[in-house]
Amino acid sequence: MEEIKVTLTETPKQKPAEDALGFGKYFTDHMFMMDYNEEKGWHDPRIIPYGPIALDPSASVFHYAQEVFEGLKAYRTADGTIQLFRPEENFKRLNSSNDRLCIPQVDVDFCIKALSKLIEVEKDWVPHAEGTSLYIRPFIFACEPVLGVHPSKEYKFIIILSPSGSYYASGLAPVKIYVEPEYVRAVRGGTGFTKTGGNYACSLKAQQEAKGYSQVLWLDGVERKYIEEVGAMNVFFVIGDEVVTPALLGSVLPGITRKSCIEILRSWGYTVNERRLSIDEVEEAAKNGQLKEMFGTGTAAVVSPVGELKYKDDVIEISGGEIGELTKRLYDELTGIQLSKREDRFGWITKVC
Repeated sequence: MEEIKVTLTETPKQKPAEDALGFGKYFTDHMFMMDYNEEKGWHDPRIIPYGPIALDPSASVFHYAQEVFEGLKAYRTADGTIQLFRPEENFKRLNSSNDRLCIPQVDVDFCIKALSKLIEVEKDWVPHAEGTSLYIRPFIFACEPVLGVHPSKEYKFIIILSPSGSYYASGLAPVKIYVEPEYVRAVRGGTGFTKTGGNYACSLKAQQEAKGYSQVLWLDGVERKYIEEVGAMNVFFVIGDEVVTPALLGSVLPGITRKSCIEILRSWGYTVNERRLSIDEVEEAAKNGQLKEMFGTGTAAVVSPVGELKYKDDVIEISGGEIGELTKRLYDELTGIQLSKREDRFGWITKVC
């Protein structure tokens, strides 16, 4: 791969106040971009000023939604070091999404190199305040200017950066989740295991109707009884002495935070089972006092406690509406590793600068 060319902006932006970042609202001065065509493969890697992208109105992405993306974060530690959490897993998953959407594979090591260089250029944008981070959005889309239902012959790969606060305005306070009884997000054999925009577009209707609830919990698309995932998170339940999370059967995103939580929990000696879990089993566990905790996991929210679950006419209060003991322990461990406040026992941290 060619060397990464760097063109710096002549009009740097004013950085937002760190106590009012929100999530995904502000963007840094620069972005990474490279192109693909059949003759050259991936080529012309460059860091350029952040700005609009010119596309032909017939670009494939507009008409056939051939697009994938990822989400990860850069963290600033107490000593000022900037580091990433398991970035290789994100780019491996990007390639899994690429494969399903017929998009050319990217080189994982080169992607980490390109991302690290972009962060070095934008290091002053990595916030310092507690609970903040630099959110990273790599994405690839088809841009061949032709109308025809077939894989594009041209693509763009871009990485943009966004200094962000907590994903939920309430921080670590337990969220309320609405179980969707009618609409479905994905089915086996589809694209549910990928990060592609269509999965999220089809979730908007249910989220719109779930008034008063932070997220929608999806059930399987065939029997509509087995729990899958929340819109932005994988989910875990503590039932008795067992920690349960839905199995990866092709319609659930293989979350990297999910994977990390499973590895941490098992290292602590917990029984973690990846299996099919019905909403009926959850309701029954709540009734007999066996449902102790529920939490979501994801890059944006890290670990998010769930205090209430609504399914049809049934409202389930979990952990007395408070954060559960295991949920808090996991959150502290994960964020501790990400910020180098705790030992990186698994070798998950990549230092950037």
